[in-house]
Amino acid sequence: MTKRFKLLLLLGTCCFGWAESPKPLNPQIQAIVSQISSDHIAETQQKLETFQTRNIFSATDDPVHGVGAAREWIAAQFKSYNPKLEVSFDKHRLAKQGRAFSNVEIWNVVAVLKGTSQPQEQVLVSGHYDTINLTYKQNEKGQRELDGPGTAAAIAPGVTDDGSGTAAVLELARVLSQYQFRKTIVFIAFAAEEYGLFGSGLYAQDAAARHDHIEALFNNDIIGSNVTGNGETSNRYVNVFSEDPNDSPSRQVARYMKSAAERYQPGFEINLVFRHDRFGRGGDHSPFAALGFAAIRVTTPMENFSNQHTATDTFANTAPKYTALVTKATAAGIAELASAPHAPQIKTPPPTEGRAFASPLTRGSGYDAVMSWQNDSPEADLAGYAVVMRKTTSPTWEREIFVGNVNRFTLENVNIDEVVLGVKAVDKDGNESLVTAFTTPPYQQRKIETY
Repeated sequence: MTKRFKLLLLLGTCCFGWAESPKPLNPQIQAIVSQISSDHIAETQQKLETFQTRNIFSATDDPVHGVGAAREWIAAQFKSYNPKLEVSFDKHRLAKQGRAFSNVEIWNVVAVLKGTSQPQEQVLVSGHYDTINLTYKQNEKGQRELDGPGTAAAIAPGVTDDGSGTAAVLELARVLSQYQFRKTIVFIAFAAEEYGLFGSGLYAQDAAARHDHIEALFNNDIIGSNVTGNGETSNRYVNVFSEDPNDSPSRQVARYMKSAAERYQPGFEINLVFRHDRFGRGGDHSPFAALGFAAIRVTTPMENFSNQHTATDTFANTAPKYTALVTKATAAGIAELASAPHAPQIKTPPPTEGRAFASPLTRGSGYDAVMSWQNDSPEADLAGYAVVMRKTTSPTWEREIFVGNVNRFTLENVNIDEVVLGVKAVDKDGNESLVTAFTTPPYQQRKIETY
């Protein structure tokens, strides 16, 4: 049998361990997913529509209309779910810039569910509650330009963009706050997304300055439409965007969500899109990814562009049952990750340092894959580790082997040049960490001396 045939056999057949049969489901996560309610989501979207606009330049002192009333209502909803939720406003004074035609104070609404044994580790879930109805005018040169005051005053219900994501965050807080998790979960309704990702950008800057341990951000933006403007319809999948390269932290979160969501909600597909976002566009995950945090965007493939940023983005033109399906998928990923042990560490020597210590992935006898990893603070309930493998062209992990509570493992007759290998931690309840992949550092061209 040739070495290549052995490799293909390993990739094409089940390995020993948990890959031989379907993975067990965590009853708590099953319960969480089952409690996500399309009726609650619909009620939230209908309420958000009643504010008429949530534009950051709209009224802050009107008790029933405008951004001020909306943010107070969102905070009150968070507080009503469970006293364990620590609710606050994350306030910033935004200077005039970009679309923001004057100085304005913006408030992110934040609810924190403290973790039990690893509260310093954070899993974030977000949507943006601000809205915009773009209106334009002709300037003195006869050119079309954005009418700042006109846009601020225009009716902007924003039920799909992004009342749907805000409703998902509130529903996740309502359900998840009834449970305990190893890690801290932070629920955020961001402001000023429509004016330039300002609310999320300022929050991410502060998080980086505080050295927050953010394991992942799940950003839900435009998850309320299941019919496009040209009549195409689907409610059986959702797009998840993640930053390059192929084994970036964000890409591992996207794969993680797909694995968890499709186990706990069979029949609903997570369509991985290996791109930062849609062409020429961005979302509240973007500032986090730019600052090195793992962050993904969850969004419908069925966007209706005729309703976006207009007065017709109403409850009549949204699909709360589809939003609930997406929310269930997000719930599975968040609940498992917040319950999971630390991901193992792989210490790869920088290319400039040569071989100061043993490489974490070697050829062994020349024909084997020898992997090693670290865990500086293993959890008491750690069951062990699983090694995962995929072809370099495969979008998802194809095979895995549970190898036990060890820090080194050898796959015999596996050519490390032809596959991607990784490792993840698994606790005794079957909760899995993110995968840490064995990657190769980029080639560094050294200066070539001449005479």
